[in-house]
Amino acid sequence: MKIKPFIAAAVIIFALGIAGSIFALTSSSKNLVRISQGGKTLYTIDLSLAKDDKIEIKCSEGTNIIEIKDGKIRVSDADCPDKTCVKSGWLSSSAMPIVCLPHRLIIEFCSESDVDAVTR
Repeated sequence: MKIKPFIAAAVIIFALGIAGSIFALTSSSKNLVRISQGGKTLYTIDLSLAKDDKIEIKCSEGTNIIEIKDGKIRVSDADCPDKTCVKSGWLSSSAMPIVCLPHRLIIEFCSESDVDAVTR
């Protein structure tokens, strides 16, 4: 009979852990974004301060067009064969960065401790 309270407490702790993880990974308070290519940081952008803009990133493999609009960021066009980066849509979670493998491009949320300076 004493096992039931233990199981109930374990279920509650587990549920709170899951809810906390989901909240942390989907939190919209993340505003700092890093755009890197081939392991080199090209831009670090604070989306809360950024104006609507388009950034063209070229490499020997091709070109990506990155769109910043209303405090959000996405790859709006690319000349890679599968266009997975374009299909990813707007960056919304630190768990799922936007990646263009053929062009070695990554767009991801980052923290201020990861950044030396903010560009753009």
